[in-house]
Amino acid sequence: MVSYQGKQVVVIGLGITGLSCVDYFLAQNVIPKVIDTRNVPSGLDKLDKKVPYYLGGLNLDWLLAADLIIASPGIALSTPELQQAMANGVEIIGDIELFCREVNQQTDKKIVAITGSNGKTTVTTLVGDIVKAAGINVGVGGNIGQPALTLLEQNCDVYVLELSSFQLETTYSLHATVATILNVTEDHMNRYPQGLMQYAAAKQKIYLNARYCLINQDDKLTFPPHDANVISFGLRRGDYHLSDNDTYLVAQGENVLATDKINLIGRHNYLNALAALAIADKLAIDRKSSLTTIAHFQGLAHRFELVLKKDGISWINDSKATNVGSTEAALNSVVCHGKLFLLLGGDGKAADFTPLLPYLQNRSVELFCFGRDRFILAKLLPESTTVTETLAQAMQIIATKVKTGDVVLLSPACASLDQFKNYIERGVVFRQLAEKLTENMGISSCQ
Repeated sequence: MVSYQGKQVVVIGLGITGLSCVDYFLAQNVIPKVIDTRNVPSGLDKLDKKVPYYLGGLNLDWLLAADLIIASPGIALSTPELQQAMANGVEIIGDIELFCREVNQQTDKKIVAITGSNGKTTVTTLVGDIVKAAGINVGVGGNIGQPALTLLEQNCDVYVLELSSFQLETTYSLHATVATILNVTEDHMNRYPQGLMQYAAAKQKIYLNARYCLINQDDKLTFPPHDANVISFGLRRGDYHLSDNDTYLVAQGENVLATDKINLIGRHNYLNALAALAIADKLAIDRKSSLTTIAHFQGLAHRFELVLKKDGISWINDSKATNVGSTEAALNSVVCHGKLFLLLGGDGKAADFTPLLPYLQNRSVELFCFGRDRFILAKLLPESTTVTETLAQAMQIIATKVKTGDVVLLSPACASLDQFKNYIERGVVFRQLAEKLTENMGISSCQ
């Protein structure tokens, strides 16, 4: 274990990740100080009584007196108090950096590191399932599920980590066996005032010291900025790609799995499957085993999830589409033989919505825009848009219009926090409303 004995440590953030950091230091008999900008943080009741804490802001005296600051991913390094601490010579890292320093001391361990604007949770979960099915002791976490530090207790052979750009900003010692940026599209522009390239640069940190870099052949922003051992996936090109008409997954020139044998739906999910297969191959996992797991993978809730289908009408919950790129992927994947009823809305996080236009033009589509940025979204197709304040109001109107062959797609292109607790609650509400509103139409839940 890396020793921090004698260090003055400050942990910023009292969520589950912050608490995992506190436990990590307490195990070394190092008592950190804890800061949370909230007045009543949710993790306060779980904090060890001997740990001092400061709430409601950033305690500059504590920060300047620290030897080491563990910053929550939600706190930008550009925060003035952190800038002052860095100028004072204080080291600032995140929990992923602590994790990497520990794993780097064990040469027999492998790390798979996955990031991207969209699809990273699906790919992370799928890779974890593939490794587990192969009989290998695997830990899955990071930006999803368990905090990375808690995975150390499981003594895994392979760690599969989903990493956000925020986490990568404070990570310096990652040595991944396979690292990938699945895609880069505009997101979190309120955190990256210099624009898309600043956001992409944060993602690029995942490739430092990686044995293999898995790139998206169709997205140059996923290419490493340095010489690297590169493998690739893409729509029609790359080491792993889709066949013409999207009928097969193709791996290194060989048709390996028919897409109609895969439970996942949508072209973007086939690309996710290709990325997972490429990673599994580099982990030397038997390909037959990998393909079996891919075929049976059910996908994740709120990610292009078919929640209702009957009488020729499909209702798809893609509430996790909290940015424009994710909605682009959904529109590129959706198969609709009638009219597409597209639900857009929420907090756009200062995003530019115009990249959606090519996916909306020259197709039978009607937009229903709700939430904070509904009027901005309505400008996309003003002649084919209904504006409502809430998702419920929009769905009530849609229920009176849908016919056989139509698709109702919630893919909001926005964050949910203007009207919902999170994207999960938004997706649950969508499903509940769909079930309630279609009762009289005889439509039942998809099993």
